[in-house]
Amino acid sequence: MKENHSLERNIGMPQAIALYIGAVLGSGVLIVPGLAAEMSGPASLLAWGFMTLLILPLALSMGLLSAKYPNAGGVSYFVTLAFGPKAGSLVGWFFLMSVPIGGPVAALTGAGYMTAALGWGDGARIAIAAGMLAIGLVTNWIGMQVAGKVQIAVVIAIISVLVFSFAAALPRMESAHFTPFMPHGWTSIGQSAAILFWCFIGWEAVSHLSEEFKDPQRAAVKGVTIAAIIVGVLYFLSALATVGTQSYLRGGADSSLVWIISQPLGSWGGFIAGLTGLFICTATIIAYTGAASRVAFALSRQGYAPKWMGRLSERYHTPTGAIGFLLTCYAVVLFLYGSGLLSITTLIQFPNATFILTYIGGCAAGIRLLKDHRPGVIISWISFAATVAVFPFTGWAIGYPLVITAVFTIIILLRNKHASIADLSEVNTQQEKSKVI
Repeated sequence: MKENHSLERNIGMPQAIALYIGAVLGSGVLIVPGLAAEMSGPASLLAWGFMTLLILPLALSMGLLSAKYPNAGGVSYFVTLAFGPKAGSLVGWFFLMSVPIGGPVAALTGAGYMTAALGWGDGARIAIAAGMLAIGLVTNWIGMQVAGKVQIAVVIAIISVLVFSFAAALPRMESAHFTPFMPHGWTSIGQSAAILFWCFIGWEAVSHLSEEFKDPQRAAVKGVTIAAIIVGVLYFLSALATVGTQSYLRGGADSSLVWIISQPLGSWGGFIAGLTGLFICTATIIAYTGAASRVAFALSRQGYAPKWMGRLSERYHTPTGAIGFLLTCYAVVLFLYGSGLLSITTLIQFPNATFILTYIGGCAAGIRLLKDHRPGVIISWISFAATVAVFPFTGWAIGYPLVITAVFTIIILLRNKHASIADLSEVNTQQEKSKVI
């Protein structure tokens, strides 16, 4: 079989926008508006407004780097250019080892919405989650052109439901629900903003797909801007509907959107909310599976991951070795959850620190690499400061990247040792040959 070391450029503007939206608009839209409203009341809208404005620099910092340096390594590649191959590879491993846990967590979250709506048990939840992960793996194996088209359909369905929920909420919104506006003081707004930050992480994922953009400059910068505006508007409208109807008090903070949809649709509302959870989480899985498989391929190409991770499908030119690695990891995590050894609450905390460290690395790289683009440097500084401020709140999850760093360091030391032995052996061979001569 002839070896290929390049990926096909088949992601157009619509697919890029859908991938960006799918990566960012996660299951948080179903629960976070209610949690933020419970924490700071109607004043949570100020936090949403602030974060909606902040997502543009967060998105553009990744978009500008993707446009200037399109590569399957994504953030890992940007950090390599800015700070060297070892730093870049470590950041790549941070991201790569986040997705094998984050993917199943997203699948179990989406499946949980559906099984709750239908009254099914945990076995059905695991089966549905496995099906969602299979969709993410298969679409990425067939190729990003297909994955992008699937993503477009999924994102359209998500937007339709969220717009419908806002329209359904309008007749039930009352001015009295906005008073008192700040029942828990100014500090509660800051606390809400910290929670909302998690809803806006995901822009870094699509940077790993930039090598497959048909037009990286247009898809990365214009595409990410359009996606950021759409995501910001959808999040803010969902928050406005939650506060205006006080659904977070009536339906529960973690199911406020379900209550809004259920009012005009009755029992069908829960089913549609569950279906929305499936769509939202499947979109996230498709985007992150694609990103992780591409960064594994890039790390293998650079010699910082096993060679088998760099294998490409002869038919589709997709990284089958990396997709096989993710398949194995997904199966192990689902098994651990199904056996009761790990809860979803525990699982969800593992990737937090590694995702943020990936973002910190990318923003730091942007500060150095975008020096000829002053707005880009300012944007990167804003993004860097925001992510650094959030990092300490990850708590014990900081231990996960520390373990990855330790393993990575051992691998590098062993690699250097083997290289030294090989060089010494070659020197001895040359000396023996010179003696014979």
